[in-house]
Amino acid sequence: MVATRNLLVGSSVWVEDPEASWVDGEVVEINGDGITINCTSGKKVVAKASDVHPKDPEFPTCGVDDMTKLAYLHEPGVLYNLKCRYDENEIYTYTGNILIAVNPFQRLPHLYDNDIMRQYKGAAIGELSPHPFAVADSAYRQMITEGISQAILVSGESGAGKTESTKMLMRYLAYMGGRVAAEGRSVEQQVLESNPVLEAFGNAKTVRNNNSSRFGKFVEIQFDQRGMISGAAIRTYLLERSRVCQVSDPERNYHCFYMLCAAPQEDIKKYKLGDPRTFHYLNQSNFYKLDGVDESNEYLTTRRAMDVVGINADEQDAIFRVVAAILHLGNVEFTKGDEVDSSIPKDDKSWFHLKTAAELFM
Repeated sequence: MVATRNLLVGSSVWVEDPEASWVDGEVVEINGDGITINCTSGKKVVAKASDVHPKDPEFPTCGVDDMTKLAYLHEPGVLYNLKCRYDENEIYTYTGNILIAVNPFQRLPHLYDNDIMRQYKGAAIGELSPHPFAVADSAYRQMITEGISQAILVSGESGAGKTESTKMLMRYLAYMGGRVAAEGRSVEQQVLESNPVLEAFGNAKTVRNNNSSRFGKFVEIQFDQRGMISGAAIRTYLLERSRVCQVSDPERNYHCFYMLCAAPQEDIKKYKLGDPRTFHYLNQSNFYKLDGVDESNEYLTTRRAMDVVGINADEQDAIFRVVAAILHLGNVEFTKGDEVDSSIPKDDKSWFHLKTAAELFM
């Protein structure tokens, strides 16, 4: 607010705009608490001094990679800097040791290959371009140097890119602490393969994006004295359970239901499944197919990932029996029975689904 009081006629400023959030302009008149601004959009506005923020006239056109370098660290300054970098295809920006990621809404595999990981190995934060690998490397180095546990918090609204960012952090930590386990299956591979399993049972298509995590998770990666990964624990909480039985159009239920309906024929027969459109828990929304996603292939990928993380065939079968039984339960309808306050399955279809659910639950 002090900077606002020091504004003069001719100062470059930011002012709130109902359409563009913030627009820049030049102060042409100051009358008490009212400031008149000629905006670059062509509009002339009068705003209260408290709604006007100074703009750095020497701000670089491509933005700055660390926002602690900004002359004014206020909302319009931060947003404008992120926009300038985004326009240059720079989706990562630091604020000190905090990394801000802006969802590019496209795949950028060149940003995350093994060569890039090698570059960030041992580099201090700020030495190279902002990147999740730099954050992961810093946490890893501090753990080794100080001998105490480190935590990385990934936070943001739905669709911001938390799921993908977490995957990149885990990939880097697996790269740094990798070693081959005795059975020929690397521990870091098991850590990474936990992602498709978690996503199958905890992610769904929402209005914001096609692979939104509908649960919070705390991932604990354990390292030994030499800095090698020795194990991992994933504690999930706050699963959005209401989504199982109630879905709004055009969202989808959890991926696992659609995968199972697209499973190989022998599995479809075993679980007595079929077209997802025939199940009440899936047909409340008219959205069934994700662009570029082969559900039958995703089912096999999830099965392979479950093998890697150590879920055996019997346990996998039990898991998918429960998933199938839930779908059948959703198709059971009731009607009033002969006894007082009693109910019975409505028709033969409801009896079939109830008996199938009972069989699957054993």
